[in-house]
Amino acid sequence: MTTPAGHLVVIDDDAEMRALLQRYLGENGYAVRALADGTALERALARQPADVLILDVMLPGEDGLAICRRLRAAGEQTPIIMLTAKGDPVERVLGLEMGADDYLAKPFLPRELLARVAALQRRNLKAGYVRQGGRQLRFGQFVLDLDALSLTREGRQLDISTREFRLLAALAQQAGRPLSRAQLIDLAMGRDAGITERAIDVQVVRLRRLLEDDPARPRWIRTVWGHGYVFAKADEAP
Repeated sequence: MTTPAGHLVVIDDDAEMRALLQRYLGENGYAVRALADGTALERALARQPADVLILDVMLPGEDGLAICRRLRAAGEQTPIIMLTAKGDPVERVLGLEMGADDYLAKPFLPRELLARVAALQRRNLKAGYVRQGGRQLRFGQFVLDLDALSLTREGRQLDISTREFRLLAALAQQAGRPLSRAQLIDLAMGRDAGITERAIDVQVVRLRRLLEDDPARPRWIRTVWGHGYVFAKADEAP
């Protein structure tokens, strides 16, 4: 049995679209699970982590934007491609602000979607973020376990609060992308969490003490003056 090129999850309420994508992506070497909505998504990801999640915006009940926001707030770092029948640039911006990695408007060529999936896989591989089974993320000497809410360095567990963990997960899964303090609050805690932007600065100081050899000269969590913070890609920080 050949090893699949990757594991994908497609969420679209259109049965014909689900069947088309499952067939096309499957013919190109991917293992594909297709869902009609987001109700079973967490169970599906727990059984088999996905390399890329393909998520339709227009879904009955909880829409794709809400699902994307919920996943990111929970620390889920799976790359997300949003699909929509709308060409509204405002909706595209909203999707990206919720934590989506890419955006594709319907109708589209399946070959273009295939190319974007492969590009996200290459980006993650180059960045050095490797799933180690379950929901774990490794960068440098550190392992972030999204299920256990733990951070280890060379096998030694570090003391980290739940809020600090969620902030670190939000930063790490968006490596290379500058995030404002407001975006970090939304991604890590939720828009209604009552967290101030100053609290984000305090938590970043604590995270740097955990991650950095020299917190005054951070390699992983870098300040973007006038904007917020960016988590360095693995090939940019030893």
